[in-house]
This record gives sequence, structure tokens and C-alpha cells, in this order.
Amino acid sequence: MTDTSLATRRQQHITIVSETFPPEINGVANTLRHLCQGLMQRGHRVSVIRPRQRHERKGMVESAGRALFSHEHVVTGLPLPGYADLRFGLARSGQLRKLWKQDRPDAVYVATQGPLGVAAVGAARALALPVSSGFHTNFHSYSRYYGVGILERLLCAYGRWFHNRTAITLVPTRKMAQTTAAMGIRPTGLWSRGVDCGRFAPHKRDQALRARWGLAANDRAVLYVGRLAPEKNLRMAVACYERIRALHPQAKFILVGDGPLRRQLADKHPDYIFCGTQRGEDLARHYASGDLFLFPSKTDTFGNVVLEAMASGLAVVAFDDGAASEHLRHEENGMKAPLSTDEGFVDGALRLADQPTLLNRLRAQARLDALELDWNSQIEQFEQLVFNQSARTEYHAINKQSISLL
Repeated sequence: MTDTSLATRRQQHITIVSETFPPEINGVANTLRHLCQGLMQRGHRVSVIRPRQRHERKGMVESAGRALFSHEHVVTGLPLPGYADLRFGLARSGQLRKLWKQDRPDAVYVATQGPLGVAAVGAARALALPVSSGFHTNFHSYSRYYGVGILERLLCAYGRWFHNRTAITLVPTRKMAQTTAAMGIRPTGLWSRGVDCGRFAPHKRDQALRARWGLAANDRAVLYVGRLAPEKNLRMAVACYERIRALHPQAKFILVGDGPLRRQLADKHPDYIFCGTQRGEDLARHYASGDLFLFPSKTDTFGNVVLEAMASGLAVVAFDDGAASEHLRHEENGMKAPLSTDEGFVDGALRLADQPTLLNRLRAQARLDALELDWNSQIEQFEQLVFNQSARTEYHAINKQSISLL
């Protein structure tokens, strides 16, 4: 029996360390929900270390979380500047060493590179625990959207230092593997994402919801789902929708999500429909009730919403990056534009708005392709990457000591 088959069949104990976790709503938390659930279903022990979340009382455990882990350790959480609803965690490396000496995990996976992640990597290295990391967020590229682009090089160097202290860094796409290699992060392993096609499905289209949006049967609902934040390139989505509306006055722009730009957008565009944060079946209904999905981000490492939109039977317009680079085939199951060509993004959306036959063909094919993207295969891939680090941990721990911060 190979090491890989042992890893996937023998129950093991893995600790997931993250500054964000369900029920918070973002791409990292969503990915970790599926990961933890899948690992638990495959018989593994999953312990989670995370910060106390906003409005969470000490000792309170969300009922949804009980199916995601065997044990949870909550540390002090403080608000992330610019993201009041997200927290970063504070923990001493010694505190985590003590915890892991009492209950030693077989592997540690650090999903975020904040203070809690740094402490966890330090503790794992001190105890010679196999520790892997995930490249879930392009923090270094966010800086240019917040007027501090001068920090991009420093943040890039920090990311290189952080990830190179772990045995392997998991990336969600082949393109991101190239990006991290250019940053000097190595080795990397490809771990993509799946989508729940039972939850997200075209049959959940809700005509009553569309009527509340002010849409007639053949009117177009242009949908955006995600954080309303500068790094999501919402300027592009707004410009694109305005071009669509100039030709199709009955179209509506539906924005699902919340964030620091919501008030500004609502003040400037009172005719846009802001649905706020949606969860579960309500989120699925909002997806399925749309027609055209705009994903203008140029900073997401993946973009789970692209797969959710595909599963819901939407025609996705995106830049050739992240999930779109892996799963969209231009003019076959979606429309994608080069990162350097904003006009290509707009042109793709206008073609879909103008050509119902093309729109419907892409919507049908997107759903068919999404049916092949199940989470089970991704959980198995995660097991093979993370539970096979024991033999390589010592080697990388020695060799990475020579890699400096700058």
C-alpha cells in the first residue's frame, strides 16, 4: 500500500489555522467550510484554531460549526483595518506549542498569513510538525487599491518569507502557481476548489424575487456577488452595467454582498438593487434568478463565486485569471477577457446582453461543466498534498532558513 493510499484511508488529526472561518462570509471561509466538512466525513479528526469573531460571545459555538470540526480553540480577535467584520488573531507561539504537546496533530494547515498564522507556523516548526500553508489571498496586490501601492513590494517579501517557512504552499490554479513561483515561493502544490451543485442550481430561479427586482420575463438581471470593496474592481462592473443599460434600459444591476463601498455605491446609484449578504438557500435563489454574472476582480486567487454562478446556470463574464482561467472557455461556457483589456470585458458582457441565443447556450454549458467540479476530488487532493509532508518537513525546514525576508 502506498503512502498516498494510507493518507487517504487512515484517520489522521489535522489542525486548520485561519483568521477567518464560517459563519463568516468570504472565499477563504467558504473554502474552509467545505474542506473541514469533507475531512470530517472521510473520518479525520479536525481541530480548528481561529480568532473570536465579531459579536461572538465567549464560549459560544455556532451550531453550523459543530459539523466542521472535532475541537475548536478560539483566540483573541481584533478587527482588520478597513474590514470591521473580519478579524485577525492574536496568539503566542508558546501557547500553541503547549496545546499541540497535549494533543499532537499529524499535520497543520495554515490558511492565512496574519499574526495567528505566523505564531502557528513557528510553533509547528519548533515541534517538528508537518506544516503546510495556503495562498488564499493576494494581499500584496490589494495595496494598490487602497492608495498604498508603495507597500506592494514589502508585502510580497513578507508573503515569500511566511510561505517559505512551511513545507508546501497550496495554490488554487496553475496561473497562481506561476505567480507564486515568480514571488520566490516554493514548493507549491495545486489544490483547486469544487462547487455544491445541489445547493446552487438553475431550478431555484424565483420569479417572485425577479418581480421584486422590477424585472419582466425577458428583462436581464445583471448580477454581482461578493464583497463591495475596492480590490474587487467594482468600478469595472459599474462601467460595464451602465454600457448594458444604455442599450437595454430595462436591465437591472443586482449586487449581493456587503462591504466598505456599499454606502458610496448606493448614494451614487440609488436605482441599483442592493440585496446585502445572503446565505444558504437565499443565496442560491439570488444566483439562479440572475442572467448575466459579472466578476471584474483582478486580485482574487480563485473566486469561488465563479463556480457558484456556473452551477446556477449563469453566463459569467470575467478576466482570464483565477477560476475563470481554469474553468471558463471563451464563448463556450462563459466570456473572459485578458487582464490588460478592460474593453474586452465590456464587449463580452454586451454580446451576451444583445444575443439571447448565445447567452442561453453559455448558461446551459456552464451548468453542465459545473457538474464535473465536485468537492470530493478536491478533498482527496488536499489529503495527498498535506498528509504527505512528514518526510519533506525536515528538509525544507533546514533549507528555508537561508531565505531572507528581503
